[in-house]
Amino acid sequence: MRVSIRNAVCAFAFAAAGAAGASAQVSGSATATVRGPSSPVRPFVVMTAQTVADVERKLHPASNKGEELIGGEGMELRVVIQHENNLAAASAEIHDASDDVYYVLDGAATLTLGGRLEAPREVEPGEWRGPRIEGGQNFDVKKGDLVVIPRGTPHMRSTTGKDFAMILIKVFDKPLPAPKTQAK
Repeated sequence: MRVSIRNAVCAFAFAAAGAAGASAQVSGSATATVRGPSSPVRPFVVMTAQTVADVERKLHPASNKGEELIGGEGMELRVVIQHENNLAAASAEIHDASDDVYYVLDGAATLTLGGRLEAPREVEPGEWRGPRIEGGQNFDVKKGDLVVIPRGTPHMRSTTGKDFAMILIKVFDKPLPAPKTQAK
């Protein structure tokens, strides 16, 4: 009995391997998949320096505001122009599933990066907040600086006594879901 089961398993494995090899050798059949380059999933975006400056100027009088330029359902990135004025550091944060890239358009801010998030609490899946960072490094950033904050890195920003504008690019590990609808 044991020999016949072993023979049956070997015969099945041999037949499966033979079928896989035969299908791999088929060319031009109706069921063969032809591979080619991907197609765009959405239109490309080109924003002139003037367009970016106009958005930044529109946000400037209003303190602590942002305007999303690119993002939404199905996107793996989000691009926002953000303006902050004289804003004390809010809670420190960690993102489990997104990287942040800051490009400073104007002004200055103090960033605290690395270390350990004190008393972390999950405010939504993969988004952690804490009152401060222990053992992080402080960096003063100014116009033209670029900062890359990989997922999992504790970070916080302060613009106390400063005016600050940046482009924030969030890169997500998977496409964003559709917005949740409110029950009526």
